[in-house]
Amino acid sequence: MQTHVVPVGFDYDRMIAPLIRDQFDVDRVILLEGTVGSEANVEYSRNIARKLEQDFQNLLGAETVREQLDDVYDYDAAFERAFDLINAELDREEGVDESDEREVWVNLCSMPRPVSFAFATAAHSIMVERQADRDRIHTYYTAPEKYLETELAEELRATRDLLRDLDQGSDADALADAGVDPDRVADRLASTTDLLAEFDERGTTIGAKRIGDRHVIELPVASFQNVKPFEELVLFTLGEHGEFESVSELAETLAAELNEEYTDSFRSKVIYNVDRLGPGGKGYIEREEHGKSYRTSLSRIGELWVRSHADEDRDVA
Repeated sequence: MQTHVVPVGFDYDRMIAPLIRDQFDVDRVILLEGTVGSEANVEYSRNIARKLEQDFQNLLGAETVREQLDDVYDYDAAFERAFDLINAELDREEGVDESDEREVWVNLCSMPRPVSFAFATAAHSIMVERQADRDRIHTYYTAPEKYLETELAEELRATRDLLRDLDQGSDADALADAGVDPDRVADRLASTTDLLAEFDERGTTIGAKRIGDRHVIELPVASFQNVKPFEELVLFTLGEHGEFESVSELAETLAAELNEEYTDSFRSKVIYNVDRLGPGGKGYIEREEHGKSYRTSLSRIGELWVRSHADEDRDVA
């Protein structure tokens, strides 16, 4: 049984064609639509999602649902959504025979890059945490047979040349007699020429969009190691308090929360686990030298781990 998670952008063929051609057994499809961007872009993506919904049902017989991603540039929210969604689909029992297990396939072809990377990193994180299920989790990419941007540009060049011939080779009266507004020809020629000049100079995109207070979205790398129960408690405590001026302060807080005596042995246990979670280990904790102590806080991937595991029961050993 296969569930395919498909973030929808401006592609159609790469979302469904490889599944048909390679004869995938697709049972369930989750189409994720972005809601951020120009009105025209959002509506175009919705139209693609509508067509995909119909064709996944008609051509592959798959149960298909459409969901929304509020902000396609919010990496953290996309990671959390992917983490919850993939886990939920792995554990989904409806429609699964006892002799079969549900697999989750994540399509990374479309949507803005923050979503694609977030879903890929979340899938990798789940593979690390659920070793027995790692063969049931897949991320995949399909290359297009051709890109339409260059063909559109060539057609636009031909249109520009035609407009130029009309503008330069016909007098105003002749165009008017043919029902063509000369000013409209001149305006279309100017705008087409300007657009082609931008395409030739900059490619298919222009500028760098400001997202939040920066123009760069950092994409954290997932850990290659699972998190043990006491390490979980350390991470949750850092997530709750934000930052500690020293590991000793963190250890004192942990001892109080566990109702344990704060001893040298307990402090050493905390230091050991912080080291394992730090930059030289799993990378979930950052440590900044601060006098004779080390200010301790969650790294970006540590924050994502806490955010995606916030609703889980904690079992400390």
